[in-house]
Amino acid sequence: MVKQTPHGGTLIDLMLKTDAEKEAAVAKCTSELQLTPRQLCDVELIMNGGFSPITGFMDEATYQSVVENCALPDGLIFGLPVVFDTDSEDLQPGMTVLLKDGDATIATVEFTDKFLPNKPLECLKCYGTSQIEHPGALMVATERGKYYMGGKITGLNLPVRDFPCKTPAEVRATLPEDKDVVAFQCRNPVHRAHYELFTRALDDALVGEGGVVLVHPTCGPTQADDIPGDVRYKTYEVLKEETKNDRTRWEYLPYSMHMAGPREAIQHMMIRKNFGCTHFIIGRDMAGSKSSVTGDDFYGAYDAQDFAKLKGPELGVMPVPSLNLVYTEEEGYVTADEAKEKGLGEKKLSGTKFRQMLRGGEDIPEWFAFKSVVKVLRENN
Repeated sequence: MVKQTPHGGTLIDLMLKTDAEKEAAVAKCTSELQLTPRQLCDVELIMNGGFSPITGFMDEATYQSVVENCALPDGLIFGLPVVFDTDSEDLQPGMTVLLKDGDATIATVEFTDKFLPNKPLECLKCYGTSQIEHPGALMVATERGKYYMGGKITGLNLPVRDFPCKTPAEVRATLPEDKDVVAFQCRNPVHRAHYELFTRALDDALVGEGGVVLVHPTCGPTQADDIPGDVRYKTYEVLKEETKNDRTRWEYLPYSMHMAGPREAIQHMMIRKNFGCTHFIIGRDMAGSKSSVTGDDFYGAYDAQDFAKLKGPELGVMPVPSLNLVYTEEEGYVTADEAKEKGLGEKKLSGTKFRQMLRGGEDIPEWFAFKSVVKVLRENN
């Protein structure tokens, strides 16, 4: 049995199993809606238990509790609100609606309430700012509809994606029994420093013997200038083959990023708990973002780590601070402290310079990026 218990004690599974059940559920619907890419991610994680223990979109009381207290009304920690947004005046509580992705039927939702959210307060509490130069606040202000609606979800079919997303139950079935599982979250291609970071995390004193790493990238919507999810997926697949290792597992998460820093760190830890993870690697400025006006960081480098350490025991997931690794000519990747102590010569390459070299067809040093990953990025640029 997997060591980690689901959040709230029970792994939610809202998927109907038979065609007859699905047909009966669809017959109750009085209208249908197309889901946005963000809503599709949320519906999938509600249906498959990734957002356990919730069973639908949050009603007003639950929304307010999560915004204000980072917890559900019963006090159980929960990082960010999960809401259904709409501009429709016609949708009303009591209606049952079919949710679709193109022609595919995904779920039904039985709406329980409809309310005008306090969006500035939501952004201030969840993102630390209500300024729309923050990408999360901009999303809430300009992408989300005027109203939020609470509603109970019934699952019909999981979305068909370019990247296969196993359910929490499916991932748990692949994990070793009674061993620590260390989650590594990313939303960009994995380069050498990331690889060194998550493989070395298994040597951390906080991680028990025989533990494994679950590399679990988010492949849903992120910031506007991020690499598209399908391209990221291709980079992960080639790297998985190149670095095959039984202590490193790869799966994909249909989650839309908020860039909410400390609050999002809690959301990621909670989701990975449902997928069976006992530990979570917290990097510098995790899920952080910069102002679109000034370029300044919205969060301190260790804000997410500090909040995760504070909330980790309550959440039941152990945060593992990521090593600050640098590449040196003499000894390869070492910690920055070790490099300084020994007076080693550091080599650096900024993300901006890397992208310029990528576009210009220049050789990318292998200490920085895997050749297989660079090849995929160039083919899809």
